Amino acid sequence: MSVTPEQPASYWYVEDDARSTSVMEAMRSYRAAEVAMRRRTQQAMDMGENELLVLRFLARARLRGESVTPVALSRYLGITSASTTALLDRLERSGHVSRGPNPTDRRSVLVTLSEKSDDEIRHTLSAMHERMMAIVRGMDPDQRATVIGFLDAMRDAVDQIDA
Repeated sequence: MSVTPEQPASYWYVEDDARSTSVMEAMRSYRAAEVAMRRRTQQAMDMGENELLVLRFLARARLRGESVTPVALSRYLGITSASTTALLDRLERSGHVSRGPNPTDRRSVLVTLSEKSDDEIRHTLSAMHERMMAIVRGMDPDQRATVIGFLDAMRDAVDQIDA
């Protein structure tokens, strides 16, 4: 009978203490749950990831009172103008966005979110967002500041490109 040696709690962080690795493992677990949620949302709304990203981008722009051009969407998504046109064609055919003339530049168009999109997004995601906000509302100001600082630092760590 052979004895299997005890495996470390974490693949990447064998030398680190359990408290540090538990944070990283909790982050991984959250990210996996978020990826699964995005997949379920895509299926529920019968859309791909870029389509959902466009709807979210347009919703945020509307809240800020900003106009959005196809060029801005191409830059945001990191895709070609031809791919953006095809994406917007699909979203316009499904009634999720509309394109209209840009009043400040006759050579371009503006893309706007339809009411159908807003209703569909809210119907699909509102319960999840309410559960998430309930957690945040239960935090005191110091806890929120700690979480925000941590997430900002983690974002900065993953945004750096290692060549």
